[in-house]
Amino acid sequence: MLTDIILEWDKSLFSLINGQWHNNIFDLIMPYIRDKKTWIPLYLLLLFFIGKKRGIKTVWVLIIITITIIISDQISSELVKKSICRIRPCNDTTLNNVRLLLENCGGGFSFTSSHATNHFSFAMQLYLIFRCSWNRIYFLLLFIWACLIAYGQIYVGVHFPLDVIGGAFLGCFLAFIVNRICSWLGLVKRIWT
Repeated sequence: MLTDIILEWDKSLFSLINGQWHNNIFDLIMPYIRDKKTWIPLYLLLLFFIGKKRGIKTVWVLIIITITIIISDQISSELVKKSICRIRPCNDTTLNNVRLLLENCGGGFSFTSSHATNHFSFAMQLYLIFRCSWNRIYFLLLFIWACLIAYGQIYVGVHFPLDVIGGAFLGCFLAFIVNRICSWLGLVKRIWT
């Protein structure tokens, strides 16, 4: 069956990333890279940068980003994960030698990665709001940042590759939907007028 082949491929790729492709430097930094608290300075820097350019209208950016992340997190955590019920690799007894680089495996299910969903929805929403005014290199850096966090989830042993790929697509899709609704309601326009 095709789904069995895809899931076997997913487990094999997980074993490569989590097992064979490890090194001491990544073992040290990946737990921090995938931790959202590590990125608080980046969030504050982005807030400062946007505030400097948009002034009080930054409030509308924060509202749209907050709505996006709340929706993406709830859909990933409460709807998708609880519907799919995929076991995390660190709890999967069919896998041998999973290297868990965190204190615990985490609760709940694996598909989709909420870290990936939330960070990709954040990056995509910033892209959609500022695509006409920011240099493209900023967007490239935002999506590389989201990819690093997603990769870190696999590396530390808490998600399969398809979990983060599914989360990335879900986050981008939800950011697009929220952006369209906010545009229709006139919220995006308030940032530019």
